[in-house]
Amino acid sequence: MRILFTCRPAYGHLFPLLPLADAARAAGHDVVFGTGEAFVPKVRELGFEAHRVGISIREAEAEAQRRHGADAGFIDVGITMFAELLPRATMADLRPLLPALRPDLVVYEQSDVGTGALAQRAGVPAVSLVIGRSMPPELLSVAAERLAPLWGELPADAMLGDTCIDVWPDSVRDPGTAGVPKVFRMRPTPYDAHVPLPPLPEDGFVYLTLGTVVFGATQVLRGAIAALSRLPVDVVVAVGPGDPAALGPVPENVRVAGFVPQASVLAHAGLVVHHGGTGTVLGALAAGLPQLVLPQGADQFANAEALSALGAAKALVGDAVRMPAIEAAARELLADPAARQIAQGIAAEIADLPSPEVVLGELVSWAG
Repeated sequence: MRILFTCRPAYGHLFPLLPLADAARAAGHDVVFGTGEAFVPKVRELGFEAHRVGISIREAEAEAQRRHGADAGFIDVGITMFAELLPRATMADLRPLLPALRPDLVVYEQSDVGTGALAQRAGVPAVSLVIGRSMPPELLSVAAERLAPLWGELPADAMLGDTCIDVWPDSVRDPGTAGVPKVFRMRPTPYDAHVPLPPLPEDGFVYLTLGTVVFGATQVLRGAIAALSRLPVDVVVAVGPGDPAALGPVPENVRVAGFVPQASVLAHAGLVVHHGGTGTVLGALAAGLPQLVLPQGADQFANAEALSALGAAKALVGDAVRMPAIEAAARELLADPAARQIAQGIAAEIADLPSPEVVLGELVSWAG
């Protein structure tokens, strides 16, 4: 079977697809990727055939801000990006590519709705992979109106389509996913970049990251480092594609790295302080760790709210993200076992979900 995977050219959109793509390749299927130009070489380095499909989120953001003005709010800019500019660019590149590739199945990460629309029109079985929590209903209704000329009649959640792969365990599952006619449940399996594990301090350190797209939050990262360095523990900081040297000198109990094999790091951490991105949220839950969430954009606020409501995390938002508050919340999470116990219960839920290999078999049967 030939399986086409598509994603925005961003690590947080590519990495969730890779465990399933690796399983498909190992099972002997022909795997092809479509993504933005900047990530085509990165995907090819992983050994997959890759084609340019769509534009980057940054390109779409720049155009949306040009249209609406520098003072435009998130709703106008975000909907223009994800309900107009990105899907139109995806469909423009994918329309001539689909007949040439002739995939038997299409798997797209949920924000790549242009792929879902085009696959449906071409009669190719398509499934979205849930990488984040749904937008509020009022935003979805506006997004659906913008997408209607591309997709026609839309389901309530345009990003999920008619079939999806849900990687969220029951305790933190987005209730909107329940409305999708067909759902495949899959264990969130981390994809760790092929980088060595840096020297780690003794078990129980604080792991700090703001993900691979920091939304201009360098000052937040510096403030968090300063706050956490006051704790009587070591701190490991991962800046992803950023330059560790750009942070300048750091306290003696702080170690800074670029990309790290996050699952391996989480296996030794005692607390995770992060932005609330889906990959880090699920990775920390799978490791049974308490979390302090400092959301910066996108679905991170919804993730922070869900974790806080469960008691598995504390969240600091907006003006509350200050050094004394970060230090105090981290101290409390390290000392109080309640959040850890809740996270460990969710870790057991994650462990019980089907592996990517099992889900691949289900997808092949469904599409065949």
